[in-house]
Amino acid sequence: MDALFYPSPEHQMLRDTLVDFVREEVEPQAAQYDIEQRMNLPLFRRLGELGLLGITVGEADGGAGMDAVAAVIAHHELAKSDPGFCLAYLAHAMLFVNNFYQCSNAEQRSRYLGPVLSGEWISGMGMTEPGYGTDVLGMTTTAERRGSFYVLNGTKTYITNGPDGYVFLVYAKVEGRISAFIVDRSCPGFSTSNPIHKMGMRASTMSELILDGCEVPAENLLGAEGSGMKHMMRNLEIERLTLAAISLGIADRCFSIMLSYANERISFGRPLAEHGQIQKYIGDSFAETEAIRSLVFRVAHSVGPDQNNRVYTDAAKLFAAPAAKRVADAAMQVMGGAGYCTEYPLERLLRDAKLLEIGGGTLESHQKNITRDLSKSLGR
Repeated sequence: MDALFYPSPEHQMLRDTLVDFVREEVEPQAAQYDIEQRMNLPLFRRLGELGLLGITVGEADGGAGMDAVAAVIAHHELAKSDPGFCLAYLAHAMLFVNNFYQCSNAEQRSRYLGPVLSGEWISGMGMTEPGYGTDVLGMTTTAERRGSFYVLNGTKTYITNGPDGYVFLVYAKVEGRISAFIVDRSCPGFSTSNPIHKMGMRASTMSELILDGCEVPAENLLGAEGSGMKHMMRNLEIERLTLAAISLGIADRCFSIMLSYANERISFGRPLAEHGQIQKYIGDSFAETEAIRSLVFRVAHSVGPDQNNRVYTDAAKLFAAPAAKRVADAAMQVMGGAGYCTEYPLERLLRDAKLLEIGGGTLESHQKNITRDLSKSLGR
């Protein structure tokens, strides 16, 4: 067993379970839900039955009690067949569940954990606003304490799982300080927009969250007023790591399709794989895919609730996202017209790959963060 990829027998068992689940249940439905641009809710709830929706939640609280390596394995395998469905999983299990679990109290967990771990309630996270994405400190959503409630006003946009979600972790400013709240559909003044249609990742839905005088019970404040920024930064690390794992899944699948096709397709009397131009695509793609794998899993060992490693989680996503898109593009070039048509999943995977260069932090934000953090380490 390679300790980098499988630190324990439980990690290997998780991979084996996921391989079977993806082959038998995820792969057969992927193309149709991409076409229909909707989330497969029954399949999503199967993730709850498998214990995957609480993969990083302690066993005592009903979760799987596993780590960031396990989260990477889950996203890697799901993304090989359906990155869009996997993105919905990430928004629920990482952006809400993992974040909520790390900063909630026992009373809050008693109200929300059960339904989100089973998948009865779909969840997500509201951070991005129409005028503020990467510039998160500029957010304009406000929260004002009024007796036993906070009143929230603002709009969050591009929110994965928005149309299907029941509960969201929402960031808003209390007297100028970023704070985190649990907002669900029972809160007066909360609504969601019509679905926002996308180029890729179509098996996950997206919308705005609209907070119009939204009354949120005071007990739904996560942590203290002004502590939201700390929660956000900590959770961004595992978010970026698992987004990089989705890139790995895309690269793995595209490379596998490309290699098989290049050895089966005859051109000028020889398999495509015997042509030098094609060998460049195959060789480069293999090297990039393996580099993604090694970096992502290496970083996964250094991420956890009490382990901060922003510079490396930024680096993992910064490298993995464009590398996966290059592998997908190379695969399509090797396959030509066949790759461009929907007979193969390549056109869907290439569309899906683009999102990883934008969501969860743009490439430019990672470059900025890495440079700043490395410069700080020099004492500058």
